[in-house]
Amino acid sequence: MRIINPTSFTGTTAWEALDIEQIDTATIRLHWTDQPYKWHINDGPEVFVVLDGHVTMHCRQNGKVTQHPLSPGDIFHAQDGDEHVAHPQGAARVLVIEKAGSI
Repeated sequence: MRIINPTSFTGTTAWEALDIEQIDTATIRLHWTDQPYKWHINDGPEVFVVLDGHVTMHCRQNGKVTQHPLSPGDIFHAQDGDEHVAHPQGAARVLVIEKAGSI
């Protein structure tokens, strides 16, 4: 057993991850970042939970971009095929659950 305090995890590069567990084909990872990710489409669903900090999730559908501000405790759920990119507002820590090997 272990206890993980997300606020004590700090990476040296943006989107550095602490692998917590792999359950069947899903990975659970704690990410630290202070920089945006990249536009991407997962090859499966993704659950993105803001644990610390603030993140603006940008989503693109039919060429239109919408922005969704996320605060600690907020959950973003992307389905297979949803195009999105996370933009932290300063440092943020997020829990990401997704298919192993997904980008």
